[in-house]
Amino acid sequence: MSPGILGKKIGMTQVFRPDGQVVPVTVLKAGPCVVVQRKTPTRDGYDAVQLGLVEGVKKQRLSKGENGHLAKAGVDGIRYLSELKLRSGDDDLKPGDRILVDQFKPSEKVDVIGVSKGRGFAGLVKRHHFRGGPSTHGSMFHRAAGSIGASSFPSRVFPGMRMAGHMGNQRVTVRNLEIVEVDTDDNLIVVKGAVPGPNGGYVMVRRAKS
Repeated sequence: MSPGILGKKIGMTQVFRPDGQVVPVTVLKAGPCVVVQRKTPTRDGYDAVQLGLVEGVKKQRLSKGENGHLAKAGVDGIRYLSELKLRSGDDDLKPGDRILVDQFKPSEKVDVIGVSKGRGFAGLVKRHHFRGGPSTHGSMFHRAAGSIGASSFPSRVFPGMRMAGHMGNQRVTVRNLEIVEVDTDDNLIVVKGAVPGPNGGYVMVRRAKS
């Protein structure tokens, strides 16, 4: 049993359960993946595998270092790499082993990790859902920030203060999504609910902790 699989987000739709219930789902094209590197506690300090999503990318599209790294595992055509930690019960995977979507079953719970959509520069109200000030009576305080710290002490702004800035484009993990359907012919996983990122964005499907 592999700890997870890599893939791409195709988009959202809905399916009907046998009892007629409508379920919003996200369709993921997962795999085929191949193990590119095995991390061991003795050499690297932790136990994990580095997976690569096989996409048929030409060698000219990759750097010399990337091609050399893939050549050590005897694989090619890979652009997207990501690591998954191995837990008790996982298979002893080795470089060159293939991971396919048939290792996942309906009703299984998974965590889906992706990069959220970038929204550019956003203010406090849009980015952090601040209420803002009064809209009328000449308040002159509408969508601006309030106090960000005291003047005399500590005379600085604490790290992590919520302010306007770059919104989105961050790693997001959605936990315990239910697998509704698995299509082994087209390498598809259908999960219940929403998944971070745009259509066509890379995602990691990780088995949820039981």
